[in-house]
Amino acid sequence: QVQLVESGGGLVQPGGSLRLSCAPSGTIPTLYLMGWYRQAPGKQREFVASCTSGGTADYSDSVEGRFTITRDNRKNTAYLQMDDLQPEDTAVYFCNAKIHKSDSTRYWGQGTQVTVSS
Repeated sequence: QVQLVESGGGLVQPGGSLRLSCAPSGTIPTLYLMGWYRQAPGKQREFVASCTSGGTADYSDSVEGRFTITRDNRKNTAYLQMDDLQPEDTAVYFCNAKIHKSDSTRYWGQGTQVTVSS
């Protein structure tokens, strides 16, 4: 069982930036895939970004060019740098991870609130 711990959410004005972090509690082998989903009130959870341990990143169309996901494999940590935040980015952001490429099981964090408002 992998427990993911997120940090870095908060309140920011439109056009501002935040950086989210996600890491597993305890010591485990390097996670193959780490990424972020988000869920706004009244909406379904949606994909935001992901990154493999090899550095291959993927983004949703709505955040590409504004958000950047990076990995520190030594720390087994993923970071989501969010720039030019807009009110429509307001949501609870959930970290998720897979241990191996072939795994169907995904592990989830508890979520961190990001609010973009003036």
